[in-house]
Amino acid sequence: MYLKLLFSFFKIGLFSFGGGYAMLPLIQQEVVNANNWLTTKEFINVVAISQVTPGPVAINTATYVGYKVAGIIGSTFATVGVVLPSVIIILTMSKFFFKFRNNKYVDAAFTGLRPAVVGLIAAAAILVAYGSFIDYKSVIIFLAAFIATSKYKVDPILMIILAGVIGFLVY
Repeated sequence: MYLKLLFSFFKIGLFSFGGGYAMLPLIQQEVVNANNWLTTKEFINVVAISQVTPGPVAINTATYVGYKVAGIIGSTFATVGVVLPSVIIILTMSKFFFKFRNNKYVDAAFTGLRPAVVGLIAAAAILVAYGSFIDYKSVIIFLAAFIATSKYKVDPILMIILAGVIGFLVY
């Protein structure tokens, strides 16, 4: 099980670009669809918890899933699995960065990756939104939080705390 966690999260870390939110569709595929380690509802809850706890969302998610599947050692293997590809790639790229930083082919590759990253982040947003709206009250909480942060510039940390308190009181 430990090696399966390591390999699954290594694949996620290796084939995802754009950070934690871009990884969420890949994590869902591995965790919910391929391995049945979590249900869709549990996965959405893990994503929500991963967003409000310190650290990158993909690492927090990997740590939680690993812990749920195989305890503390499982969380270690899952976390190492999701981080290891980035470490390997960055170490390798740092050796060649200055040599190829102005290369038109490298620039073209990164230009091509940008729309894919935006698409993965949009897919993650839709995934989270799909399972988050359970009734009209949750839609009202969302709209209030969205308007307060975008129009009135309410601090996001304060908004997370307020939404949590409101959710606790309402539900």
